[in-house]
Amino acid sequence: MGIMDAFVNASRGVTEKTKNATEVNNLERKIEYEKERIVEVFADLGRKYYKNPEEDPAVLKEFCDDVDNRRRRIMQMRMELNSIRGYKICPKCDSEVNEKFQFCGVCGARLPEDADEELNSLDSSDYYTESDDFFSSDSVKNY
Repeated sequence: MGIMDAFVNASRGVTEKTKNATEVNNLERKIEYEKERIVEVFADLGRKYYKNPEEDPAVLKEFCDDVDNRRRRIMQMRMELNSIRGYKICPKCDSEVNEKFQFCGVCGARLPEDADEELNSLDSSDYYTESDDFFSSDSVKNY
């Protein structure tokens, strides 16, 4: 049965790798979809404001809330993606760190956990409008 056990173990490894590749592909597609929707929401926001600059701020805030919610989903999906790949991204220096560690080996910062409160919050300095690169606040390394 030794040869049969080796065959079963090898097929499990291949199955797991295929499953991971599928999950990675699905997450990457979902992230791209959310990015595209953010661009569309910004366009809708601009169009709404252009047509009526005196619009009720509450109406415009709904667009902003939609963008923030989509960005939170992107952040969550990137953390899932990194977890599948076996690493975390340091929030201070953007280094890739093995997921088993709690602190960055480069700068010593505490690494975020899935349940961290800061995962769901967005900094005031973390908005797309702060620079020329539309998605600059989203680290390119994370996906």
